[in-house]
Amino acid sequence: MAGDPLAYLHCYELTEWNAGFGPQPQGTRGIDLFIGEPTMIGRGHGSALIRRFVDGLLQEGVPRVMTDPDPDNARAVRAYAKAGFQRDRMVETPDGPALLMVRNP
Repeated sequence: MAGDPLAYLHCYELTEWNAGFGPQPQGTRGIDLFIGEPTMIGRGHGSALIRRFVDGLLQEGVPRVMTDPDPDNARAVRAYAKAGFQRDRMVETPDGPALLMVRNP
């Protein structure tokens, strides 16, 4: 229904947990997105939400936004790519290997 929540978007400052991302410009942010309603998956909502949110961050002066989806999660990787993120490299995180994806202004 219109107005019902469909996702949770987490935006965070990089910390020691993200050390595997390597050196990043001061002010770089990380994001994660979780779509809660199964009927909303695969409809373009995720990439639209990510693009709009990240566009706002970059317009406010954030120098870079990063995300680290599971490389086997093709749907997430595709959504971030549609939102303008570029594949950077594989990284090791406390949760295991991840595909580092980056979006710059």
